[in-house]
Amino acid sequence: MVLAVAGVVLLALSACGAHKGAQKGIPHLMNLHSSSDGPDEFALLPPKALEIPPDLTVLPDPTPGGANLTDQRPMEDAIVALGGKVPSTGGIPAADAGLVRYADRAGGIADIRASLAADDLAWRKKHPGKFLERAFSLTTYFDAYKAMWLDGYAELQRWRDAGIRTPSAPPKDSGTAKK
Repeated sequence: MVLAVAGVVLLALSACGAHKGAQKGIPHLMNLHSSSDGPDEFALLPPKALEIPPDLTVLPDPTPGGANLTDQRPMEDAIVALGGKVPSTGGIPAADAGLVRYADRAGGIADIRASLAADDLAWRKKHPGKFLERAFSLTTYFDAYKAMWLDGYAELQRWRDAGIRTPSAPPKDSGTAKK
């Protein structure tokens, strides 16, 4: 009897720590969440230093809520740092247009991110994990997607059997030394 009461108390306490998403009916697989609703310190970017350009005519007209020359642009900065050129007109650069046309030759899904998010949510609802894993906030992500894992060594062997040159790969038992 004492064991049954302890089990009920344990389940009640574990239910108190349930994740917010699980309360809304959204399966939660990774259990990586903040315990507070505070600000996201990584979303705040300090502005660049103020500079007077050599030609003041290049300054954009002030627009409330618009872009500013001192705004951080991490993606553009990374492209420039790696030796690339940032496209001046948004969209696809002319040099990449052929690649994009080739990649889109069989058609594409315009809202692929929303489509994948909906498919992922449906999959996670079908594979929510075991009761005790959810009760103790254990990660169930890897179990839910295990059926979709690619066996890298089987794939490597398939390509080699087809006569295609492949890069070398560490042996399967790379953690154990054979003498």
